[in-house]
Amino acid sequence: MLAGLDSQPTTSFYWYLAVLSCIGGFLFGYDTADIGSALGFIPYHLSTFATGYLVAGASLGAAVGAIAAGPLTDRFGRKSLLIADAAIYAIGALLSGVAMNSAVLLIARTLIGLAVGADSAIATAYIAEFAPRDRRGSLMIMQQWMITVGILVSYIAAVVIFKIAPGSAGGLDWRLVLGLGAVPALLALALRTRMPESPRWLMLNGRYADTQKALGQLGMDVSEEQVRDTAQQLAEKERQLERKTQWTPGVKRALIVVCVFFVFQQISGINIPFYYGPQLLGKYFESSKSAVDAAVAGVEAAAILGAVNVVATYFAFRFIDKLGRRKLAIGGYAGMALFILVAAWGVAHLTGLPRVWVIMIGFSFFIASFAIGVGGTAWLIQGEVFPTAVRGRAAATGASVDWLANFVIVQWFPTLNSRFGLAWVILFAALSVMAIVFIARFLPETKGLPLEDVTAVFERQAKAGAVGGA
Repeated sequence: MLAGLDSQPTTSFYWYLAVLSCIGGFLFGYDTADIGSALGFIPYHLSTFATGYLVAGASLGAAVGAIAAGPLTDRFGRKSLLIADAAIYAIGALLSGVAMNSAVLLIARTLIGLAVGADSAIATAYIAEFAPRDRRGSLMIMQQWMITVGILVSYIAAVVIFKIAPGSAGGLDWRLVLGLGAVPALLALALRTRMPESPRWLMLNGRYADTQKALGQLGMDVSEEQVRDTAQQLAEKERQLERKTQWTPGVKRALIVVCVFFVFQQISGINIPFYYGPQLLGKYFESSKSAVDAAVAGVEAAAILGAVNVVATYFAFRFIDKLGRRKLAIGGYAGMALFILVAAWGVAHLTGLPRVWVIMIGFSFFIASFAIGVGGTAWLIQGEVFPTAVRGRAAATGASVDWLANFVIVQWFPTLNSRFGLAWVILFAALSVMAIVFIARFLPETKGLPLEDVTAVFERQAKAGAVGGA
């Protein structure tokens, strides 16, 4: 039965479910970028800590949300948690828009962070459990693509709002920028109630009639007896492998690989152009000394990079199931190392318009390299390398590590930049090279494998002490 699910044609309904699952990715992208656009116009007194928390604190809340979501989704299902996350997103965005003081705003950002983390822990796990194996990579990269779209939409919304009503930047404008995130969240809340639950999770929990119904929504006509037989075959397979615990050496190895990949994904600097882009790039583009014009110039420059991010992620869709995870990731990190140095060279050695062009080209290809080979690959392996019984908890642990690494680099960057100047670029390039070495040694290729066979790859490596790709 699962072989049939793995070979199903990828209909428009599958893509619809992938998009709906990853609206949390869109909201993560939107809420990552919107605070950077609005921060300079929030009228409340904010301490240094509060300012830093508004920018990076959502990542810290996301780490907590991811850890909390793991056992909850393994117990109550993927769909239930996705619905709850959408509700929390909506509440956080609405509170951000109507916040009457800094305390309410900080609470709202914390709620958004919790929802971001929980959604990131669940979305790719849910997709992995229904996706046909030949298009699993493309469907799961939807998470990364939705993040990029969210970032771009945030920049566009901020530019439009500030240009329409520049005199209200410190009043209604910043509230609209933050509050508009409630619209997709409410839409997700309404539509996710009609999603099918993960058939693999239902079968694992003995809900055979519900499994039959979910498979019917996915285009498979099976009997309840077929579902029961498949469940028994999987249970027998587990016994033949003599797994005394769900957290086998292979699962632990997979978890380490995912967590380290996530750490490299963040500390190699990808979020610096998006969190600090308006401030870093604005001085090269601004044509006026007014605060609003300067802010808009920086946001417009960042929007260009956001558009590059969206377009480049398309190529990840095209190649992830053809070239595989390892090749794209290695190529992505190589591009990141090269082009961050190109941007730094432009800053250090050029002036005027040539400097602007080289900086934008360097940053654009740095982001494109990430989008094609690194960003989506991380979320993909997070969802596909763990067995169903522990997928929620293991994926949540990986997501939590990702958010913690994100928080550290974003919080630390201003200090790094002021103390070492352009030397931080060399550090990011070196970390990208280290990531290439790690991937080449420890990340096996999993493209085209049935979901139940992916874990077996890590089990074989753990048993043999292998350090190469499979």
